[in-house]
Amino acid sequence: MKFLILMIAFTFIQPPQDVLTTDRPRHDSWNVLLQEYVLNNGDVKYKQFKNQEAELKKYIAYLGKFTPSDSWSQHEKLAYYINLYNAGTIALILENYPLESIKDINRPWGKKRLRIGKDSISLGDLEHKILRKMNEPRIHFAINCASYSCPKLLNEAYTPAKMEKQLKAVTVNFINDSSKNKITANRLELSAIFKWYKGDFMEKRSLITYLQPYTKVTLMNDAKITYLPYDWRLNEEK
Repeated sequence: MKFLILMIAFTFIQPPQDVLTTDRPRHDSWNVLLQEYVLNNGDVKYKQFKNQEAELKKYIAYLGKFTPSDSWSQHEKLAYYINLYNAGTIALILENYPLESIKDINRPWGKKRLRIGKDSISLGDLEHKILRKMNEPRIHFAINCASYSCPKLLNEAYTPAKMEKQLKAVTVNFINDSSKNKITANRLELSAIFKWYKGDFMEKRSLITYLQPYTKVTLMNDAKITYLPYDWRLNEEK
């Protein structure tokens, strides 16, 4: 009987998953939401997700209590910023749902909608002033702009322990997704992402050199490169 009482007491004093108990965030609640409302192909069940909008905002507010510092590892910072970006994008869609495209929203990437410690930040600044400066071009395959042509939204939270595995997986998946890129030995019809952020991928190398390790196709150095139209329609479950 005493053992049972102790077990019950222990259960009640355990902190919830996303309580600020350390200087590093946990991403458990975000992981639960992703697994429930994001399909394996990256499409999102926004209509159903709307019912958990309060939980999503609670997670974003929780992340906002942290301020990444130099003591954080690269993978800890990446997990924090990528999850914040993706959660913030989903929250923006839910606030304006239903809609046909994120571009229907006024200044979707320009308005300061998120908090990091004492600072307010926009999705655009989070991408361009923080994530892109982390010398990790694979972030472009991890962050999601809620559109069909975007790299798919991973249906699990990014974590420091799994970061390298996750980044490699989303990069391979995106580059070899024939709905996003059409790759043959001498002709590459690529996502506009490779045009917009070419400099991120081509630091001290060619774009073909960057792509080669992620595809089984042996690419010719003089392969012709063109870019596909971008589909900005909402990445909603069909």
